[in-house]
Amino acid sequence: MTSRPPAAAYADQAMQTTSRPTGDHPSTRTRVLRAGQHALRTLAEDLGRPTGPGAALFGQVQNRWLRLLPYVVAFAFMASLLPSTVHVLTHDYGLSGGPAGALATAQTVPLLLAVTRPLQAWWVIFAADVLGGIALAFVPVGEGRAWPWPATVMIGYLVLMLALSLRERRRTLIAVWGATGAVSVLFELVRPDRSDGTWVLMFVLSGLFLLVGGALRERGAAQRKLIEQENISEAERAMRTLLEERTRIARELHDVVAHHMSVITVQADSAPYRISGIPEAAQEEFSTIAATARESLAEMRRLLGVLRSEETERHGGPEKAPQPGLEQVPKLVEGTVRAGVPVELALPDGPVALAPAVGLSAYRIVQEALANVVRHAPGAHTRVSVTADEARGRLTVLVVNNAPPRVAAPLETSGTGHGLVGMRERVRLLDGTLDTGPLPDGGFRVAAQLPITAKDHHPA
Repeated sequence: MTSRPPAAAYADQAMQTTSRPTGDHPSTRTRVLRAGQHALRTLAEDLGRPTGPGAALFGQVQNRWLRLLPYVVAFAFMASLLPSTVHVLTHDYGLSGGPAGALATAQTVPLLLAVTRPLQAWWVIFAADVLGGIALAFVPVGEGRAWPWPATVMIGYLVLMLALSLRERRRTLIAVWGATGAVSVLFELVRPDRSDGTWVLMFVLSGLFLLVGGALRERGAAQRKLIEQENISEAERAMRTLLEERTRIARELHDVVAHHMSVITVQADSAPYRISGIPEAAQEEFSTIAATARESLAEMRRLLGVLRSEETERHGGPEKAPQPGLEQVPKLVEGTVRAGVPVELALPDGPVALAPAVGLSAYRIVQEALANVVRHAPGAHTRVSVTADEARGRLTVLVVNNAPPRVAAPLETSGTGHGLVGMRERVRLLDGTLDTGPLPDGGFRVAAQLPITAKDHHPA
């Protein structure tokens, strides 16, 4: 057996490689054809499936005249283009009255439909324009007459492009533009002797109108989404503020209730030692009351650990200071006066037996009202009045400030409403009433009425 030289073996391998039929080119052409068919099918589906359910352009605008504007514009173009198109087709292109009137009607009247269903109107007008181009291709025309798109046809078609771009999605607009260009090129190929370049102008202007209208539509949609997001953020911010105020009130009420629970525990534990001759059954009952009170107090402290803010925990754990009451209001007013706000204070002459929750709420209402004066009306003369009507069982807290002096600039120009939220929650907790609002002279008024004795509150 003889072995062939390496050069001859390489030559045979090269010949076999050259003569082997390759399957790459047919498969590539197949993929391209399939991709083209899929693209055409998608465009056809987009042309047959409108985006909107038929709502009018500007239908969601609050102003009534703006809602009527698309109808007025469409009617104005239809009323002016219909007789103009008939005149152009009959006098300039020599069409008889019947075909000219039918074509002009089909090319202009659907503009009214474009206000609510622009894609359906495009199908009618586009078909009429194509038929008109075919009809004009066989009619001898004079020099300078546009073909296949007369001037009146172009104006109506561009108005339709604007209405279409304000409603339909981007793929549909591309399909419409592609169909317009394809028909224009087809006319150019069929009758190149009649072409005067208007098909290029039609293709460019229709694309420009679709681009501008689509950009305006997308910008409006983005602005609407931004407004919706701002409204959602504002609602979430208000809800978060409400929850924070409720948590704060819950923490403060815990301190008040915990004091009473501690007193109950001490009294129940010390009753057998303070009172002689208590039966054994009564001693066991006192022991049960003390154990239940201690258990309730422990549960409340565990709950308080959840309600305490992380900021408080980072700065030394739970607050140990007792909650303020009506007797701390003068000290609060002194601090406000030192901040540059002249404040007049009027308190009840004698001591008033208030429930701890009522005293705490009255103090917090005055505190929030004075804080708002410092922030929004620095330097404004303020009057704080707390009156008690024991006959009616009502405590009235009134904080009124005048308009701030012109030389004082407010520290905050837009209020967050956090203070008012806290006031409303406290008043509602005690079944009281709250009245707030601006005064005619530029000041502000906060008036709260609270029951002297707190009632049991059962939320709905």
